[in-house]
Amino acid sequence: MRTGLAATLIACGAAAAHAQEKYPIRPIEFIVPWGPGGGADQVARKSSQLMEKDLKVSLPVINVPGATGQTGLNKMLTAAADGYTISVMTGDTFALLTDPSTKWKLQDLLPAAIMIKQPSAFFTSDPKLATWADVEREAKIRPLKVGITGFGSPDDLHVNYFAKKGLKLVSVPFAKPAERYTAILGGHADILYEQLGDVKSFLESKKMRPVILFAEQRFPVYKDVPTGKELGYDIIINQFRAVMMKAGSDAARVKVISDALAKAAATEDYKAYLVDQYADPASFIPASGAQAFLKSELDGMRKFAIKK
Repeated sequence: MRTGLAATLIACGAAAAHAQEKYPIRPIEFIVPWGPGGGADQVARKSSQLMEKDLKVSLPVINVPGATGQTGLNKMLTAAADGYTISVMTGDTFALLTDPSTKWKLQDLLPAAIMIKQPSAFFTSDPKLATWADVEREAKIRPLKVGITGFGSPDDLHVNYFAKKGLKLVSVPFAKPAERYTAILGGHADILYEQLGDVKSFLESKKMRPVILFAEQRFPVYKDVPTGKELGYDIIINQFRAVMMKAGSDAARVKVISDALAKAAATEDYKAYLVDQYADPASFIPASGAQAFLKSELDGMRKFAIKK
């Protein structure tokens, strides 16, 4: 009995010491579960850069692509819940929770903040698919390949939604953003599902064009591009990028990260980044509201989940 009591007291003492330890005192690994260059990578690098000024430690960005973001997520979930490993979570990976067989659960994660919310669109490069009317016409005749992030992602949910509407759209997954972009530019895919800001350079160089926007209303910069809603396609799954920590992390440390992200999001630098990304200017949601946001998003995604 005394031995058990002693062990309990030692464990409690260790936990208390851990909670009281100054944080952070060393680099915080910032995992991006996707390859370099995409939206998740961009938001991590921008956030990391701004957080370093506040936290006075480095936040090296580590790209760990694979399995629709689950390879990188697993790296965080298998690390210690000590606040020294954080990760970007995208809507692509989050949508996998609509599949009951997904091994990780929402309760395995602690959201530190939602950093960016963006509308998505279908993009084309082929001059023969210059408008949505062109895409509809061709997709009724032959299969069109759509470059996506992975099966079960919002990209895939959109493709399946249109397939059920009679359009011959086929999902083709690519783990790295550069691979998706190269595929459509090289004619290996017909359509790309992506966010406007992520392919801004291609839009400005006229190498890609949006043909349909998945949003409540048309986007001012591309006001000639119709929304799916106005065309009778009632599917809107907004992309978001959140910063996550492992469940079980000390609440005080979660607050440190959340507060640092809030300070970063309040800077003129970050606000300009949101404008440049064609993102919602009110994108930021702190830890206190992030959980409710995620539950609401998951409910919306389940409406379009692929039945197995």
